[in-house]
Amino acid sequence: MTDPQGRDAILDLLGVLAYGELSAFDRMAADARLAPNLGLRASLAEIAALEINHYAALAQRIRELGGDPVVAMAPFVTAVDTFHRRTEPSTWGEVLVKTFVGDGLAADFYREVALFVDEPTRILVNESLADSESSAFAIEQVQQLISRDATAAARLSLWGRRLVGEAISQSQQVAAERDALAELIIRGTGDLTGVAALIGRITDRHMKRMTEIGLSN
Repeated sequence: MTDPQGRDAILDLLGVLAYGELSAFDRMAADARLAPNLGLRASLAEIAALEINHYAALAQRIRELGGDPVVAMAPFVTAVDTFHRRTEPSTWGEVLVKTFVGDGLAADFYREVALFVDEPTRILVNESLADSESSAFAIEQVQQLISRDATAAARLSLWGRRLVGEAISQSQQVAAERDALAELIIRGTGDLTGVAALIGRITDRHMKRMTEIGLSN
């Protein structure tokens, strides 16, 4: 069945984002236990709490469009869970880089896709992906780690590159497995050349993000 208004694609976009926010809450709350002190643990837990607010707003938009949040999220559970399983951090530094670099790259992808949907949904997506608080926290903490340990930058740069590969793989899997979402991206970018340009913009922003946090690409 055709979807001339793009409703299926919008529900897919909102569904993957809603599950991403729900997973981010779970992950950050668990990762906070790797913090070296109680203050940092509390800070990350507070950032995690913001993800639930984002999830609630996305779920409400799904309902407004006549969808069911659980049904909308279901197709993306495997891809998102696989990404987090493959990129489970083992140190506080890895937690911080994943929060800034890994999540940031995925957010860039979905912001690009949001350019092709209706304005209310686009505004909501951008609000849900706003990461200024978590970014500032991660940048400050990683730079402190690097200043204390000269070898940390090299280790975390490798981790950042691994996160990029996994994030790109996840995004491609999500798009490839959902026809409506893939059609939205192709239609929005115009053709495969447009898709390549989209990927190029995401890659450029990733490189700037790595530099900003003090790591090499």
